[in-house]
Order: sequence, then C-alpha cells, then structure tokens
Amino acid sequence: MAANVLAVLALGGANPALAAEAEREIAATLDDGTIVEAVTLSGDNGVSVTLLSLGATLWKFMAPDRDGVMADITIGSDDIQSYKTRPNYWGVTVGRFANRIDGGRFTLDGKTYQLPTNDGENTLHGGGNGFDVQNWTVSKVTQGSKAQAVFTLVSEHGDSGYPGRVEARTTYTLDDDGALTITFDASTDKPTIINMTNHALFNMAGQGAPQGAMDNILTIPAARYTPVTENLIPTGELRPVEGTPFDFRKAKPIRQGLRDGGNQQIVYGRGFDHNFALDKGVTRRPELAARLEDPVSGRVLEVLSTEPGVQFYSGNFLDGTYVGKNDTLYRMGDGIALEPQKFPDAPNQPDFASARVDPGKPYRHVMVYRVSVAR
Repeated sequence: MAANVLAVLALGGANPALAAEAEREIAATLDDGTIVEAVTLSGDNGVSVTLLSLGATLWKFMAPDRDGVMADITIGSDDIQSYKTRPNYWGVTVGRFANRIDGGRFTLDGKTYQLPTNDGENTLHGGGNGFDVQNWTVSKVTQGSKAQAVFTLVSEHGDSGYPGRVEARTTYTLDDDGALTITFDASTDKPTIINMTNHALFNMAGQGAPQGAMDNILTIPAARYTPVTENLIPTGELRPVEGTPFDFRKAKPIRQGLRDGGNQQIVYGRGFDHNFALDKGVTRRPELAARLEDPVSGRVLEVLSTEPGVQFYSGNFLDGTYVGKNDTLYRMGDGIALEPQKFPDAPNQPDFASARVDPGKPYRHVMVYRVSVAR
C-alpha cells in the first residue's frame, strides 16, 4: 500500500473504551489517473479490515486463530488495477442487482428494460459496468467505540440500462468484538430494482492455505433452495434440501457433495452456485444466514442478514489463471462466497421477494460478518 497518507485518525485521548481505530490513505493510482483510497478499520481484539474506494470493496480481513496467529481470511488480489480491468468480484459491493437476471431483461410497470449481458445470455452482478468497478467517494471516516467508513455513489438514470437515478451508500462498521456490519442504502427518483450485497470469498484457514477452503465446515439454516436451469437461472421452484448435497442445516465440510456428478444441480453449477431460501425470511434485524468454521485454526465466521436468501458459491470458476494475494495461484475451492441477497432473477419471478424500489421508499440491506474463535 502506498505511503502517501491522506489522513490518519489517531485514537487520541486516554479513554480505553474508545479502542476502534481508522486510517485513511491512498492505495493506488489507476492507469486512467483514478485515485483509489484505502480505509483500514481496526478493533481492540486485533481484527481489522481494509476497504477500497474502488467498488467499495472489502479488500483484506485480518482475523486471529485460537493461538492468536493473524491471517487474511479473504482471497483477492494485491493488484488494485486488476479489480477494474479483470474484475472477479472479490469483496466488492455488488449492484445495482446482485446475481443473475434471465436474458438481461425485466419488466417494470409495463415497460421492458434491457441490460448488458455479461454471463452468456444473462446479466450478472450489474452487467459488467456495475457498482464493483466504480470508484466510490469516501464520504466519512470515524472511530471511537466503533470504527466506520461510509462510501457513496450516484448511478444516473439509464446507467447500464437500469431506470432511475440512484444514490447508493455502503457503510462498514467494525466493533471491538470482531463484528463487521455492512449497511447498504439506496434511494431512487423513479421505480427501479436494487439488490446489493458484498461478494467476499472466504477461507477461514487463511487465504493461500494449501488445503484451500473445502475443509471449512459450513452451516446454512435453510430447508429449501432455488434449483436452476443449465444457465444458472432459478426455475421458480423452492426445492427441499433434505436428502441432497444442499442440506447444510447440520454443519458439514464443504467438500461433502461438491463433486456429486449424480446430482444435476451440482453438474449445472460445477459445484455449489445456488441460492438458499433462509428459514428466517426477510427480517427487520440481521439474523443468521450462514456459519463457516475452519476446524484446524478455530476461526469462525457467522454471516447475518436482513435478506431472505444467501448465495453459496464454492469458487467453481477459479481455474488457475488468477494470481492473487501473495502471488497465490487460485484454483477451484480456494475461497467461497456467502452472499446474502434477494433471490436471483427476482424481477422475473413473481413468487420471489420483490426487488422493486420506489421514490420515497428507500432500499436497505444490513448484513454482518462476525468473526470469532472456537476453542
């Protein structure tokens, strides 16, 4: 990271309760002259996160194991330029619409909108010029009992084909207990669709661990999931997980069922790349969406959210062509995503929770990445 510091927020004062710190600096200058800022939030228990203005991205997430050894639990790249020129969604804020939209089309109030297609015939994570490759404004950085960074972005009417001028905000808040709360807010001047999430890929053994993330133990409190077509678009069915590789109601290693070629859904996804309909549904406050644990290091991640679904992606498209952090060559299973969100293709699926947002009725999604250690 560059040493050209924009601002360093020192703790100041003698109050030991105000232990969460924040530091802001220049991280990189892109080839087009864009200045990317980094904000590092640190908690009293040693947990820290580094965020980038490019994509309002969770770039690094440092967490201790049961012996106090720190590791970055997210995969990604040290090359910030690559987040724009070769995006892989590592830790980014995804929008306007996370996940897939069938054919890149949806209809709202009788009008059909066509979006860019960047996933075969479908639109994925905004269409290729989404929130993830935009340089957000660092609007506010604070510290105290919690450390916080606020990123803002304006997406004009017609941006990538979406209606409405959207003012979006992503707020990261880290406390001293190892909980990183991410709050997504957005407002619009015309009816539109919004579905925002974070797309971090985790390995609780630490990024670059030679065993990958497949021995991480996963729990998802969902009795049903949304099966997909060969193009990874939900069929509209909510299918029971019982008796299938998709049953994570009891904790089990990710590798269990990952290569079950007898299950057509695993074949379609090349592993797990499916949305789970959380038993909790839509909630006012974040509730458990997933739990991930590395049994060797003891590191634990709990994902909480107010949204009704979580997409579990087992890193199936990491094919050895991505050189990541610390010159690690990433392959399938080196990291997994647990993305809380509305269901994929919700604008075209009337039985799914609506992604519609209207003027005067702003969008909000609150999610939490909470890390701890199992003794």
